[in-house]
Amino acid sequence: MPAAVASRHLNRSRSAHSRWRGGSLSSAMDVVLGILYLIIGVVTVVLVLLHSGRGGGLSDMFGGGLGATAAGSTSVERNLDRLTVVFGLLFAMFTIIMAFVLDS
Repeated sequence: MPAAVASRHLNRSRSAHSRWRGGSLSSAMDVVLGILYLIIGVVTVVLVLLHSGRGGGLSDMFGGGLGATAAGSTSVERNLDRLTVVFGLLFAMFTIIMAFVLDS
């Protein structure tokens, strides 16, 4: 390999390496936030799908329709509602955080 080509190749590999080494904290934080964002999004979708709608929903598959009382929702449904709200808020919060982190 000629010296000029080897020098360009070495500079490219150093610049690629320095992107990961020099900004390791920033890129590691981006990866961690991205993974958390993905997990929270998937859990939110699953929780929404578990809710029983007019026709039952996926919660009937797990016995959600069997324990419904005439007086109102069961404790399982109330806890499902609470978890859905919490994960929905977490998803919204992470959306805003990711927008600020990835913008800079």
